[in-house]
Amino acid sequence: MSDGGDVSQRALVLAPTGRDAAVAAAILKEAGAPVEVCETLDSLQARLSEGAGLAVVVEEALRDCDLSGLAAWIEGQPSWSDFPFVVLTKRGGSVERNPAARRLSDTLGNVSFLERPFHPTTLVSAVQTALRGRRRQYEARERIEEIRRAEAMLERRVAERTAELEAANRQLAEQIGEREKVESALRQAQRLEAVGQLTSGVAHDFNNLLTVILGNVEQMRKRAEDPALIRRLAMMSEASQRGARLTAQMLAFSRQQKLEPRPVDLNGTVRSMRDLLQSTIGGSVQIAEPRLAEDLWPAMIDPTQIELVILNLAINARDAMEVGGSLTITTANVTLGEPDTPEAPAPGDYVMVSVTDTGSGMTDDVRARAFEPFFTTKEVGKGSGLGLSQVFGLAKQSGGGVAIDTEVGRGTSIKVFLPKASGAPAEPGVEAGAGPVAHEDHLVVLVVDDDDAVREVTAGLLADLGYNVVEAGSGGAALDLFERHDEISAVVLDFAMPGMNGADLARELRARRPRVPILFATGYADAEALMGVGDHQIVHKPFVQAELARKLSRSFATG
Repeated sequence: MSDGGDVSQRALVLAPTGRDAAVAAAILKEAGAPVEVCETLDSLQARLSEGAGLAVVVEEALRDCDLSGLAAWIEGQPSWSDFPFVVLTKRGGSVERNPAARRLSDTLGNVSFLERPFHPTTLVSAVQTALRGRRRQYEARERIEEIRRAEAMLERRVAERTAELEAANRQLAEQIGEREKVESALRQAQRLEAVGQLTSGVAHDFNNLLTVILGNVEQMRKRAEDPALIRRLAMMSEASQRGARLTAQMLAFSRQQKLEPRPVDLNGTVRSMRDLLQSTIGGSVQIAEPRLAEDLWPAMIDPTQIELVILNLAINARDAMEVGGSLTITTANVTLGEPDTPEAPAPGDYVMVSVTDTGSGMTDDVRARAFEPFFTTKEVGKGSGLGLSQVFGLAKQSGGGVAIDTEVGRGTSIKVFLPKASGAPAEPGVEAGAGPVAHEDHLVVLVVDDDDAVREVTAGLLADLGYNVVEAGSGGAALDLFERHDEISAVVLDFAMPGMNGADLARELRARRPRVPILFATGYADAEALMGVGDHQIVHKPFVQAELARKLSRSFATG
């Protein structure tokens, strides 16, 4: 414990006349107590302010003096201090019988009277007792200071903890808000997933129907001679192909696939989406004539995904406008410098496609968060907040970027920058380096499909190409035919079948004859299950004879 050292332990002696001061000092020094003799009352008060353990004062030094200064010092002591005085008096008796002693007792407070003459042992005992009491006061002071330090530390910790709790509460409130947004987005995503699953299942059957229609139209066109009939069959073929394109575009919402970038003519993409955009946007806003750049560079992008991007942007634009607004799609060749935003692409040549609306525009705060996942300004249930983040993700994954030009009250233009392709886009329906090849070797092809009409159309197309065809309506029947006909050279296999599906049947067939080529015919519903199968092994329903011939020819070449 720290008590201030010798200064705080010293005994102050005030005995201005006679030998009392010298005698008392000598006795106390011999007892081991530090002693300082004061000549006057003022000197005593000065020493008291510096620190002391007790004061030994002769009564007559205080009898006729002004004790107001000393009384003020005593009154001003801190709460832990009760400074001890030992008064040497010549008059005995109790305080009640000694008026001077009563006055000093009232003024000094903690005072002991020692009648002279006294034995040295008595003085030493009184002083030591007083010093022990003073040391207890110092200990109390230390305890009080420790308590105050502890209180101060506790207050700091309480303040810190309170601040931490307030911060935690704010974070919790933010997390609750974010969780509510995520839960809302999840519910929306679940609804979209349910719609996607329903669309996927319906599309399989719908594509089977389109396959039958297209196959029969194609067969009939070969034999038709009446120009009017030929024209009507052409109209039926075009309508069926348009239905197939619409189905494929709708299924893009429910498919998750790796990007398959290739050179794409964005002008052609925009033109081909006109009907889909009109049916999706509805009649509340006008779709203006697209502003398509002449000599547009081919873009390196997954064609299905860029259609989804344009559709997403068009829906966002529609939702940002009142009835009567206008939507414009633009394409252009651009050369960009250093990016000025995180979502902008690196310097270089890009093909730009933009969707511009005449809607409400974006504030700076909304603009800054526009590409964040789950961020949306739409009402709950009106949007998932994933549209622009998907656009941004696709553009970045493809090696490009995005930009936003917006003005509150004037509208918004979302620009998507896609890498310039080095090669030219393939012509629609024509695969580079491959053409419809009809075999003349009378090879035997096994056609497996649970839909009788699809199987019959597929067999007819293959027969016209010069193949010998055997048919099976199930996986079990196909295995039986495969074991009985060693001459089967290839298999055209429907993927989605009840019981043994196409994947299971393909494993069984390869286990028996690994080198026989297998071509999967799928209605898009099986895209995820066919992720590991090469594109040359898949023909998408509805297909035409040229596509079927090309894919089967490639299967023979790579098998």
